[in-house]
Amino acid sequence: MKKRQVVDQVSLITGIGMGFTLAIQIISLTATDFSGVYSIITLISRFCALIGSYLAIIGLLMIARIPWIEQAAGHDRLVTWHRKSAPYALYFISLHVFLVVLGYAGSDRNVIGKTLWTMITTYPWMLPATVGFLLLIMAGVSSYREFRSRITYESWWLLHLYTYLGISLSFMHQILTGAMFITNQLARYYWIGLYLFVAFSILTWRILIPFVRSLRHQLKVEKVVAEGPGIISIYVRGRNILKLNATGGQFFSWRFITKQDWYQSHPYSLSAPPTNSLLRITVKGLGDHSKALVNLKPGVRVLVEGPYGIFTSNNAKYGRHVVLIGGGVGITPLRAIMEEFPNNTQIDLLYRVSSETELVLKEELDYLADQIGARVHYLVGSRKEHPMSAAYIESLVPQFSDAEVYICGPAPLVAAVKKAAAEAGIPKDRFHDEAFAFHGD
Repeated sequence: MKKRQVVDQVSLITGIGMGFTLAIQIISLTATDFSGVYSIITLISRFCALIGSYLAIIGLLMIARIPWIEQAAGHDRLVTWHRKSAPYALYFISLHVFLVVLGYAGSDRNVIGKTLWTMITTYPWMLPATVGFLLLIMAGVSSYREFRSRITYESWWLLHLYTYLGISLSFMHQILTGAMFITNQLARYYWIGLYLFVAFSILTWRILIPFVRSLRHQLKVEKVVAEGPGIISIYVRGRNILKLNATGGQFFSWRFITKQDWYQSHPYSLSAPPTNSLLRITVKGLGDHSKALVNLKPGVRVLVEGPYGIFTSNNAKYGRHVVLIGGGVGITPLRAIMEEFPNNTQIDLLYRVSSETELVLKEELDYLADQIGARVHYLVGSRKEHPMSAAYIESLVPQFSDAEVYICGPAPLVAAVKKAAAEAGIPKDRFHDEAFAFHGD
């Protein structure tokens, strides 16, 4: 089945699920639900709760690492959808909280503060639900760009884990005290099924299978090699690694089992094609975790999730000219896929850095280019010197408009090249970008 068909079918199922969610509530309505203004407000709050909860569940499924969905949509696209949908889930849940308190306070002719306190302290499962709601707000706020830019990846990652706890704490409140579930067994079993499916998916694809595969392949750190100022390569040795079905351009979430970092999982791209006994990543020390990796000792056990991503040579239309554009340490996945194109592929690699010291794997790139007949353009200097416009890229690669383009690097570079590709008339299916900012601290 084509990837586009998989995405379309998953989208259709998601839409049908939303419709079914609302339909169950609609068919269970009674005249009492419309008996007054505050009854209607309470009814609206219930619809907000259903929509918000459904979006939260779908958001978790987007990052549950379900293989056939990952392979069809691409990890980066799923993460982008997750980030865009998550705020709406929180908005609807927040609106539910406000409206239900308002509706109950109005019906009881009581002040909102007193009603809220009574609900939290006396209603079954309301205290855990309140804690869960606060955890969701905390995780949501931590994901806003302004907030996230001020904290480390490690802090953001830990805060984000509270999403799972927040939704879990709200489960019993929803199932046991929600008016639409008390009287409607279909609604109750439908939602229990949704929660169980999400829990099963997360436990299976994000915990159980990665753990078993990592142990089976006996992944351990072999050595750490300095590649430049603040940049290292980590070689991970194992057995039958090719059975992981990883290719150049993909990435894993890596967990190095040390006393300090065993609980943290970080995404890093492969910087060389995998062999049957070796994996390699190249990391720039940007955050606490990546800076500490230089201290890894040989023999440290490694657990991995993945491989993820569709930033691979398989997506190219074979026979075309290929232009690879990398910025800084974003060159690593491009290096990994560089030798995986067919032998007759013409390849131009544009490597953009601010200074010579930032060039990573230069000797390796030069050797590989000589072996496969690729051309490497080192663009060292300021943005004014190398504006990455369509005209500038075409001055280096005259066939740019007919090429298959791969770009990986900082967001400004990706945006500039994307604009250049559009100006050159390159269709979207020949433009492949990797959100490299996600793969670091």
